Amino acid sequence: MTAYEPPGDPGSGTDPAPGTAAAAWDAVVLAGGAARRLGGADKPGVRVGGRALLDRVLAACAGARTTVVVADPRPTARPVTWAREDPPGGGPLAAVAAGLGHTTAERVVVVSADLPFLDARTVERLLSALAAGAAEGALLTDAEGRDQPLVAAYRASAVRRELAALTGDRAGPAGLPLRRLTAGLRLTRVHGPVAAFDCDTWDDIATARARIREHGHVLDEWISAAKDELGIDLDVDTGVLLDLARDAAHGVARPAAPLTTFLVGYAAARAGGGPEAVAEAARKAAALAQRWAEEATATPAEARPDVAPDATPDTRPDAG
Repeated sequence: MTAYEPPGDPGSGTDPAPGTAAAAWDAVVLAGGAARRLGGADKPGVRVGGRALLDRVLAACAGARTTVVVADPRPTARPVTWAREDPPGGGPLAAVAAGLGHTTAERVVVVSADLPFLDARTVERLLSALAAGAAEGALLTDAEGRDQPLVAAYRASAVRRELAALTGDRAGPAGLPLRRLTAGLRLTRVHGPVAAFDCDTWDDIATARARIREHGHVLDEWISAAKDELGIDLDVDTGVLLDLARDAAHGVARPAAPLTTFLVGYAAARAGGGPEAVAEAARKAAALAQRWAEEATATPAEARPDVAPDATPDTRPDAG
């Protein structure tokens, strides 16, 4: 066990250096707990909506410049840097210190790996709250208004300052409660009862699995899971694709819906990818489906727009 020492790389834990992105931030994900209330199960690997809890949290932190996971290495859907507290199992404060040692941005999002409903919007809300004033930490609060220090954004320099003060007369931060750190920081709060929901018990896991299958959430959850599984980071207007699938199903035939959306994706990829390419391919396919449907209800005259209204078989130029 060693005392906490801030990393010595130039620019570590300071405001962004000239020429760097002002919005850069790092993430530290704590995933090494014992999960005693789950009977010692591998909590970060427990699946909710077909994805491991850890992968769900990593997706929410996809905007980070560097993501550090404090745990033993394991396969993940996104590339990460691995770290371990000293000694392993030394508690959340020791884990925060270990993860922070691998970051360089001044803003650091610190989250646990058991948050099934954490999303990128909540992370951005925390970062925005931190940037809005003189606060040194922006914490999420749960439905009862309780602070959640492991769903938060911090100024790395302030955290390093407090860690150095706490470990000045001892070997390291292992065993110290996390509240010792937050007590020394100027904090602001962001209310987020859904994102703050964590999975400590199997009942919590069951609740999370049931919620994502509710009508108002299932499509967004499925699309997020599918994009993660396929390694796609593309944000598109899903409403346009759903409308296209409906038009193809009703105007052509039901099996045309999945086949058409597949073809739209393929065409968009050939056009270089991106939301604009998807939108343009979807527009063309929707127009085709509309023309197809109109033909099915057209009158005989409407179905022959290339023939003049007064033309008869014996007066047409090609009549024999």
